[in-house]
Amino acid sequence: MKKGPLSLLIGLLSLLAMAQANGQKAFITVLDKKNSEPVPYAHICFEGLKTKKSLYTLTSLDGTVSNDVSELSKIAVSFMGYITYKDTIRPGQSLKICLDPSVMRMNEVVVTAQYTPEKADKSIYLIEVINSRQIEMQAATNMAELLKNQSGMQVTQDGVLGTSLRIQGLSGQNVKFLQDGVPMIGRMNGNFDLNQINLNNVDHVELIEGPMSVIYGSNALAGVINLISKENKTSLLTTTANTYYETVGVFNFDASVSTCLKKHGFMIGGGRNFSPGYSSTDTSRSKTFKPRRQYFFDGYYTCTSGMLKLKIGGDYFNELLEDKGALQPVYYINALDNYFTTIRYSGRAEASFKLPRSKFISLLASYSFYERQKQQYDVELTTLEKIPISNSDGRDTTSIASWTGRGTYAANNPDCKINYQTGIDIDVERGTGKRILGNSQQIGDYAAFLSLKYEPVKSLSIQPGVRFIYNTKYDAPIVYALSTKWDMSSIWNLRFSYAKGFRAPDIKELYLNFQDVNHDVIGNPDLKAEQSNNFILGINMMTEKKRTAFNLELGGFYNLINNVILLAPTGVTPTQYTYVNLSKYKTTGGSAGAGFSLSPALRLQFSVSETGVTGSLDEGTSPGPMQWFTELSFNASYTILRPELTFSLFYKYTGTAPQVVFNDKNLGWGYVDPYNLMDITAAKGFWENRIRLSAGVKNIFNVTTVAASGMVGTHGSGGDAMNIGWGRTFFVKFSFTFNKYK
Repeated sequence: MKKGPLSLLIGLLSLLAMAQANGQKAFITVLDKKNSEPVPYAHICFEGLKTKKSLYTLTSLDGTVSNDVSELSKIAVSFMGYITYKDTIRPGQSLKICLDPSVMRMNEVVVTAQYTPEKADKSIYLIEVINSRQIEMQAATNMAELLKNQSGMQVTQDGVLGTSLRIQGLSGQNVKFLQDGVPMIGRMNGNFDLNQINLNNVDHVELIEGPMSVIYGSNALAGVINLISKENKTSLLTTTANTYYETVGVFNFDASVSTCLKKHGFMIGGGRNFSPGYSSTDTSRSKTFKPRRQYFFDGYYTCTSGMLKLKIGGDYFNELLEDKGALQPVYYINALDNYFTTIRYSGRAEASFKLPRSKFISLLASYSFYERQKQQYDVELTTLEKIPISNSDGRDTTSIASWTGRGTYAANNPDCKINYQTGIDIDVERGTGKRILGNSQQIGDYAAFLSLKYEPVKSLSIQPGVRFIYNTKYDAPIVYALSTKWDMSSIWNLRFSYAKGFRAPDIKELYLNFQDVNHDVIGNPDLKAEQSNNFILGINMMTEKKRTAFNLELGGFYNLINNVILLAPTGVTPTQYTYVNLSKYKTTGGSAGAGFSLSPALRLQFSVSETGVTGSLDEGTSPGPMQWFTELSFNASYTILRPELTFSLFYKYTGTAPQVVFNDKNLGWGYVDPYNLMDITAAKGFWENRIRLSAGVKNIFNVTTVAASGMVGTHGSGGDAMNIGWGRTFFVKFSFTFNKYK
């Protein structure tokens, strides 16, 4: 049949319509599921199903991005505060994606004490995650600032030794600090100086309160704190720079550059922190908080290929602390100044293998080195000439080296009722220096552990574990633990755990004689090892409805430690102390917390805890009555969506706190008066969030010291007061991040 003019016209119009359709751009729109608002700067990853080529991009200010894939591809959309979306997409397909807000942050993936990485709400342990958003809102530059507002944790100050930590009434030597799973070294008198643990390259912090001796061994009676480093997994090039200024004179700067090239990743970064020191009464020389200068560098290389991931990394830290002395009597034209240099570096290599049938192998090896140098100078103040003092009191160096090896094999199949993890741990620590008994000492800790996870039904998990230990200095018992998690309903769950713990004294507690202007601590080679029994019970509830979410947490704990190690006066001089064993030390308490969120603008969190401690010096003496103290904390944040401005408030009340003291070799109690801390911050992003600006007020109530009664310890500002902080300050922080995607 012969086609007429009308048929030809219709055919031509059809071809034009098809050409226009083929040339039309396809777009992906990302929206908030709760309020249908666009989600700007969401990360989108495309991966071709055949070619395996990857493409990374960001959504625009209106939440859209063009679909430029040329084959059927997998798509993953992620953004902080939302559950990651995954699907497939074809060329030319337009798609509207609604991201579901993770309102209470229970979907964050954790790795601490897990067989394999899993979501926090699925873990058999109650793990608290402090993510990068909260670190930014607190404007925290180190662990001391980050943890000072945490309920159940007490951060105390010392002018020379820095800050230390207590959890559940237990001191810092019972807290295991890890960085990417590697034990950190460099404790002073059993505690880490939290001012030396910087957060410039930390993605998030995972905290587990309670005993973890089966998984992590010694120093894990009170809990584990694991710092997880940032890792570039998506962008071809990422550069960051941060500056921080605080009106007390603190000025910090750091920068990093990283890349991800198919299977390979690289990062290098570094920075400098400076604090001029502070005293509430300006003496011009001797400061309560000593001047500090810190340099730090870190980097890594990663290779991911099929079932294998390899990561090699290292870091370096150098701090100079100036302890300037008061003017010397008679002519008052000279002074004795002490300069303390702390050097810490570590190198580590880790490999993980994903095997068939949900089997996993993880290997870790690390070497860490810590050195503290002391140099005393006789300073002529008229000429400012510094004369080094080279005698034994004026100059010395103490070094600690640590070797760590860890290997685990795990089966973690969610379809199986029984899974397991087994592994070995090797920790060797060697100390050298003239203040260490015999100038050199070494302690080795070798262990094997086994953990089983049994799920008779989907709502119940039971996880027993056992650890076998050989310690080169002490006879170590077999330690064991039992943890359970019961999902009573879709919103309620209950966790219970019991653990037996063991902690051998470290080289410093046994053999180091630590002396400076403010301290005279003598090691005790006759110390006994600590052994403990620990119980924890917790009930959690979380519910979400439309844009609102509510969570409730109730918990209790009981710790009994035999031979706990504490400082006590020797009686030789008024300021000389040594380590002694307390026969029994008990802590018990409970906590309650509640949170409310109105997505995406408002978050509120409140908690209260009550902790009691008691102890007895001798085996035949019964512990006295419990000494109780209360803590309250309240955190709030509110975001104005236009122009995306976030305000945050952090408040904490610490009640009258008991401290164990020794008077004439008798056990007694001292008390630190109650005090309040509050910070207020504001944060805003500019230029598609490449620039972040934060500002605010810290320590609004201007707390510097609080009264203390019955205190005769070596820390703080004296027997009648305890250092808390350097008072009210204002700060500003500027951050720049640039990402270039493939």
